[in-house]
Amino acid sequence: MAFADKTLTCRECGNAFVWSAGEQEFYQQKGLVHEPQRCPDCRKRAKEERRAARAANMHDITCSNCGKAAQVPFEPRTDRPVFCSECFEEKRTAQRPA
Repeated sequence: MAFADKTLTCRECGNAFVWSAGEQEFYQQKGLVHEPQRCPDCRKRAKEERRAARAANMHDITCSNCGKAAQVPFEPRTDRPVFCSECFEEKRTAQRPA
């Protein structure tokens, strides 16, 4: 299928932007069926805002297994152990059936 550049309008800022043939091909290869709704600048800003929101919700912990300082994306409870990512992965791998 041959693709051609398309001009779209950003739903955030209202500016026109070009959705290139190469980007359209990439979308098809990844199985994405909807055209982008935001221009590249607004997409980048939205991604940065999501990253900042995730970082703001991180909580400092001390790993219950190795004692290392780490961060987790949830409020730890005092009645349950909390692990750093390395220890969590080790425990998860050990619990998987072979």
